[in-house]
Amino acid sequence: MAKKDKKAGKRPEPAPRLRELLRVPEGGAVDLAAYDTRATPGGPRDKAAGQAAVSALAERLAGLQERLYASSTAGDRRRLLLVLQGMDTSGKGGTVKHVIGLFNPSGCRIRAFKEPTREERSHPFLWRIRRALPQPGEIGIFDRSHYEDVLIARVRGLASGRTLGARYGQINRFERGLADDGVTLVKVFLHIGYEEQRDRLLARLDNPDKHWKFQPSDIADRALWPAYQEAYELALRRCSTEAAPWFLVPSDRKWYRNWAISTLLLEHLDALDPVYPPGGFDVEESRRLLLATGPPG
Repeated sequence: MAKKDKKAGKRPEPAPRLRELLRVPEGGAVDLAAYDTRATPGGPRDKAAGQAAVSALAERLAGLQERLYASSTAGDRRRLLLVLQGMDTSGKGGTVKHVIGLFNPSGCRIRAFKEPTREERSHPFLWRIRRALPQPGEIGIFDRSHYEDVLIARVRGLASGRTLGARYGQINRFERGLADDGVTLVKVFLHIGYEEQRDRLLARLDNPDKHWKFQPSDIADRALWPAYQEAYELALRRCSTEAAPWFLVPSDRKWYRNWAISTLLLEHLDALDPVYPPGGFDVEESRRLLLATGPPG
């Protein structure tokens, strides 16, 4: 009798979760040039399939959001914070529009961080971040974040090397504290290519309805591209931790960006597995009283 092939009956290994595919390794060197900005790791086969997949995720995401919000009414302090960082035109605003649009807006807290105001500059750099955090049961979205204080501050020379060095540790302690308090951080770096950015900026110039999104300073920032890439590499290396890892999402293909971030959110919300709290009242007695109530007058 021939020997049975042990491999024949072996179940195939499950596909890795997207957050495992896109996670930036903790503590290792990061070379952004080694990541293909047009890649689609773990994604659907093409744009049409990607768009259909995002639509298919909508009901599950909305259901998980409702459960998370409902659980907070019974004292569950958990919430989720999506942090979006990337070069200009990388898709931070597009993500808010196409991905966060799948959720109930009443349960979301969206904040776009611009240049600090005079009041904000008078406080430590994390002060304005703390004021914008989601409440229990909410999903928070940061369009830019506290990382601007180690990105643009480094590239533009707005802080000393000593101050910048200390900020990485402050950020890690801050995020560790958030995780300990029930915040699930999903930090996404939208990785766009240099040529793709040029094409998107040109598209804005070609469309008068998009001129409000363009600033001549966008061209000057392109000259600083290498410095920004280096600043991002340093931030990703020093601040991708067990409590708050970074995820690198190739973003030249908008459909993949939307699918990837939707899927990352789904995986993290699934892991939280929030539950509807019990009512704390006698359901049958309430039903009896409702049915016994006659018409007014």
